[in-house]
Amino acid sequence: MKYWAYLVGKLAAVIALTLTLQIVVLNAFPPRVSRFGKIRTPFLYDMPFTFAIMGTLLVGAGLFALAIRDQRRRCRTCLRQLIMPVASGSWGNILRLGRPQTEWICPFGHGTLRIDDLHLNGNENPAWEPHDGDIWKELESYQKAKK
Repeated sequence: MKYWAYLVGKLAAVIALTLTLQIVVLNAFPPRVSRFGKIRTPFLYDMPFTFAIMGTLLVGAGLFALAIRDQRRRCRTCLRQLIMPVASGSWGNILRLGRPQTEWICPFGHGTLRIDDLHLNGNENPAWEPHDGDIWKELESYQKAKK
């Protein structure tokens, strides 16, 4: 639940920043009053205003994309950035060694994120595999098997 609340918070901050930029642009270019007394915004009539609004739209879209990209690389439990990318599979030997993937792990052992590098059926969701709470269990089992 914390994972999705963090995403909603980031997206709310992006929306707030984009709306603030839009208000700044609207205040920098006051609306014009036509000959007939109608208030007309300078959109499509004033080139600097039109480019400023388009720039605001592009900044908002870029921040939105960065927020989504950052969220995909976070742990689902502790929200820390995932680390240590490990490439597995092979591009040349897909049938023998499997599809190429990149695996990212949580620094505290909460889980592993597997992202396919080969997309055959469009954009596929990454596979999050949570680990149990004991990160030393695998090492202890290896030590017991060695004895």
